[in-house]
Amino acid sequence: MNLSKNVKITRVMNAVAAGQAANNGDILDMSGFDGVVFVCALGTVTDASVVTMKAQQDALNGAGAMTDLVGATVSLTASTDSNQCLLLDLYRPEKRYVRCVVTTATQNAGIDGVIAIQYSGRYQPVTQSASIDASTLSVSPSE
Repeated sequence: MNLSKNVKITRVMNAVAAGQAANNGDILDMSGFDGVVFVCALGTVTDASVVTMKAQQDALNGAGAMTDLVGATVSLTASTDSNQCLLLDLYRPEKRYVRCVVTTATQNAGIDGVIAIQYSGRYQPVTQSASIDASTLSVSPSE
């Protein structure tokens, strides 16, 4: 019934200053989950900047052999896209470990961070990641 007990939320990328570069998110272990949604919060985006978020996977927990997933990409060419979000939903990846990569090109774009929400877990309640410092659940709170 409660989202926070049925999904695992992890901050996989911290803020990145405006620039033009490829930025790798932390690697997630998908064991026990069917899918993950990556939410990339953008900061100031210069007009004509191209921002792309893609997903990669590997059978091992190591950055050396991560492979791009066909069709697992979302991008925008900025005109008035400051302070917006990109969303990439990856369902049933074929390998156990995944990550997102956010690339900024052509013009500068800032990244406020990326949050990963793993869902359809086989075990509930889900224990939140160490990147969640505090949380609370309020059920029918009074005024």
